[in-house]
This record gives sequence, structure tokens and C-alpha cells, in this order.
Amino acid sequence: MAQPAPLIPTQVEFARPPILHNAEGRVRTVGVEIEFTGPSAEDAARALMGRLGGLLVEQDPHAYRVRDSSVGDFSIELDSRILHPQKKDHLLGGVLPRIAAWFGSAASSLIPCELVTAPVPIDRLEEVDRIVGILREIGAKGTQDAALYAFGLHFNPEIPRRDAETAAAYLKAFVILNGWLRKQVAPDTTRHLLGFADPFPAEYVRRLVAPDYWPDTARFVDDYLAANPTRNRDLDLLPLLLHLDEARVRAALPHEKINGRPTFHYRLPDARVSDPGWSIAPDWNRWVAVERLAADRARLDAAGAARLSFEGEERSWADVAERIALS
Repeated sequence: MAQPAPLIPTQVEFARPPILHNAEGRVRTVGVEIEFTGPSAEDAARALMGRLGGLLVEQDPHAYRVRDSSVGDFSIELDSRILHPQKKDHLLGGVLPRIAAWFGSAASSLIPCELVTAPVPIDRLEEVDRIVGILREIGAKGTQDAALYAFGLHFNPEIPRRDAETAAAYLKAFVILNGWLRKQVAPDTTRHLLGFADPFPAEYVRRLVAPDYWPDTARFVDDYLAANPTRNRDLDLLPLLLHLDEARVRAALPHEKINGRPTFHYRLPDARVSDPGWSIAPDWNRWVAVERLAADRARLDAAGAARLSFEGEERSWADVAERIALS
């Protein structure tokens, strides 16, 4: 006799965004960054290579790269630039690699490792959960294991069209839904203090969500930089803006460490790597709600007008944003 299907799904499905392909017709990609502690960068990289295949490359004693694994390339390193003297923009420049290695060993119990995937096709994103599962098996720990530190989960989804209108639509959708996103990610108010980036300034939000605000690239970049000359936003647009108009961004932020790329940088403060029930899917699916709103111009303009006319408290808007996201 066939067994009945389980009442509870064994894994969360990954939602597909409304625009799956980029302007060249290829499936869009997303890079994923996950922080954890426990195993060393080397131990984690070797364990993942053992399960996923590929070639292990040591960049320094605390930074490793796995190439050509079954889930693509990824790197793991202690999350502190000072410990990686091979980086050309390293803070101390001439620091001896042997000294950096010693400091890394001494600080490894305090500084998390960061795993960074190469761009993964969006329709294969569930494979990143395989990486999480292997890290969990070898004793990796996350946010729930730390009293004073929030371990980050970051998504870097490729923008479907490389123009100001698309960038503005996504940012509009994000700030409209941001109260709901924050409430879902960190309902505990202490988590806001530990890991969340600063919110977008209220005046900028009002300008951005206006239904008639559809600037060209120059104005969009200038307005963003005037209000947000910082990487400390939960949706950091500086990498994308540098890709769209490097001269403008560098004129405003000549010394900021930014790598230009045609992606958004969505920063979340909660990676619960050791939790057997944790998956990156729910956070990704909430991002897809942003993409769905961004792709629906009529609904986006109506939501922007509603945001402008709303007179209640911010936490009350989060409830409105939830209805928008789930409608």
C-alpha cells in the first residue's frame, strides 16, 4: 500500500521571480553570502569539497576557494580583511603573511567565517541549502548560538534590466515593503540593535515612492548618493550604481570599498545555520515578493501613493505592507 504524503513539507520551495531571464535571455543569477562560526575556513572548505567535489585552492591560511564543485564555485574565509594580506587593497599593505596567519588563528573563535558563492542561476538556488546542510553537519553555528552577534545572510540578485527605471522600481518596492520585511526577519527588537543596517531616510523614501518619480540614471544616482552615502542599508545599491555610473559614484565616494556589479545587495542579519529547520528559502521568497511588486507598475504606483498618504506609525505601516506583499 502506498504511504500517504506527509502533512508537513520536508523542505520549503524556492519561489521564482516574475522576471526569470536577463536582457540577454539567460537565467538570472544570485550570489549568496552566509556567516557562521565553529569549523575553521579550511575545515569547512575541505568538508564541502569532500561532499560536493571540486578543486580546493588555498589563498592564505584563513581563506580558501573551491572551484568547479557540483554547486559551482564558492569561497570561505575569516570575515576580516586585515587577516588576508594577499588582498591588494589590504589595510596594512606590507603586513607579513605569517603574522596575519597567527592573528587569524588567535581570533578565529571571535571572528565569523563568511561563505560566498559565485553567481548561482535562480532556478538552482535550492542547491545552496545543500551547502548549509553540510555546514550544519560539521558543527557550524549561527545567530541563535551567539549572544551579542547577528550572523549575516546576504543575497545579490542580478538586476533583470540594467537601467535606472528597473533599479528605481526595485528600490521603490523594497522601501514600501521594508517594514514587513524587517518584522519578518527580526521580530525580536534586540535583533535590530545587533544586526540591522540603518533604514533609508524618511525624506528620501517619500521622494522615491512618489508615483511620478522615474528619474534618468544621472538623477537616480545623484539622489541616492545625496541621501545614502553609505553601504549601511539593508538594500545596498552602491555596487549596482557603481556598475551603472562609476564616475558619479567615485566622485561622491572616492575611498569607499565598493565592487561594481549588476546586482542588488540585500543584507539580512539572521543566519541560523545550526537550526535543523533553517533554510534560506523563506528569506529568498520574501525578496521575490519585492520583485513581484516591482514588476507590476500599476500596483507599485498605487502602493507608493498609499505610502505617501499613510499617517500612522511605522510599525502600523508594516501591517499594510504585509497585505501588499501577500496580495
